[in-house]
Amino acid sequence: MLILNKLLLGILLFSALYGQAIAAIPNVLPGQAMPSLAPILEQVTPAVVNIATKNMVQRSKSPLLNDPLFQRFFQHPTPPRQRSSQSLGSGVIVDAADGLIITNHHVIDKADQITVTLRDGRSFSATLVGSDSESDVAVIKINADNLIDLKIADSDQLRVGDFALAIGNPFGLGQTVTSGIISALGRSGLGIEGYEDFIQTDASINPGNSGGALINLRGELIGINTAIIAPGGGNVGIGFAIPSNMAISLKEQLIKFGRVNRGQLGISVQDLSHELAQAFNLNLQHGVIISQVAADSPAAKAPLYAGDIILQVNGKAVKSSSNLRNRLGLLSVGDTASLQVLRQGKQHLVNITIGAVQLSSIDGAQAHHQLSGATLANLSPNDRHRQLKGGIKVIDIHLHSPAWNNGLRKGDVIARANRAPIHNTAELIKRAKGRKSLLLNVLRDNNAFFLIIR
Repeated sequence: MLILNKLLLGILLFSALYGQAIAAIPNVLPGQAMPSLAPILEQVTPAVVNIATKNMVQRSKSPLLNDPLFQRFFQHPTPPRQRSSQSLGSGVIVDAADGLIITNHHVIDKADQITVTLRDGRSFSATLVGSDSESDVAVIKINADNLIDLKIADSDQLRVGDFALAIGNPFGLGQTVTSGIISALGRSGLGIEGYEDFIQTDASINPGNSGGALINLRGELIGINTAIIAPGGGNVGIGFAIPSNMAISLKEQLIKFGRVNRGQLGISVQDLSHELAQAFNLNLQHGVIISQVAADSPAAKAPLYAGDIILQVNGKAVKSSSNLRNRLGLLSVGDTASLQVLRQGKQHLVNITIGAVQLSSIDGAQAHHQLSGATLANLSPNDRHRQLKGGIKVIDIHLHSPAWNNGLRKGDVIARANRAPIHNTAELIKRAKGRKSLLLNVLRDNNAFFLIIR
């Protein structure tokens, strides 16, 4: 206490000498209430929920089960055992009337059961409305009365230095609140998600906070807590949240389609660097330049041309290629994008209808009967594994189907089959033709492993 008192005295003396140099300790006058965030939190914490999931993971079959001698003595072999995998996270009630909750995709990914526990202790079984792995946003639904939802703030109005409060369920301890400021805006290129436009905050975010609320001092939702940088395994003051505008826009698509119905323009772009700006004789600090336009694409029909510089999308400035990708990623197939472009020194407004991404998809059974139950498709240009320059993605899979039992999961990417690179579905069918088994090299999240399909 002696050390603390000396420190406090030093702070007060410094404040007296230098006026408003610091504001770490609010002035409290006799008879006045202590300054506190409690009144705000009492209003908003009932809208932040804890989420527990269970995933029944089937253990590998013992080789003995395929042994004819073993089957001769045991007419009814014991079926493969299952074990329950449980995870904890958080969520935010955004529609009390319909019981809609926004959380992270990775919180509920591959869950067989989702249980939501409210601040008042009530628990409910939740159903999945829709989920998007590329943005890490998911919407779940509960049937419950007397729910409280959060008001949504305009995250485009945030400024670095704004105060922020993070609410969630770190380490499964129960609802916890931490405070800090907005450290940075528009963080991208981190490789955490496919679409990144993060709010960075130093409010403590830890494992289990995922899907929780980042709020302002008015008690409004400004972001969904999603990720941290933690070299030592704990919080180091660098946390990331999905902006509320982005989360709510994706929520509408997930409710309507059950997935994010992204499309394409058919352009390749790059950031407008200082050197490029000089080469084009432009006095611009930011922008995105079109390097290529695909034939017969929506961009070609608009038309857009190589060398056009995109300044705005739907009235919002475009600062980088990742920023452009994020803004277009919020639009659905059939939506209209209004692009402000600079072409040969003159500005033009170009309206483009977002087109569907053309994918070649097959049922897994076409490749190999033991892959039936899985829907396989070529990687799209927006996929996070696009650096593979090919590959097959599992875009859907039926629970306990042959493909599921052989270890494949939705979102898996097949990079190789029988040690040879696979660039598209046609190659997979060719490699599997006439084969009794397949050796697949599979990418899942940040891991790579082999699966033997028999």
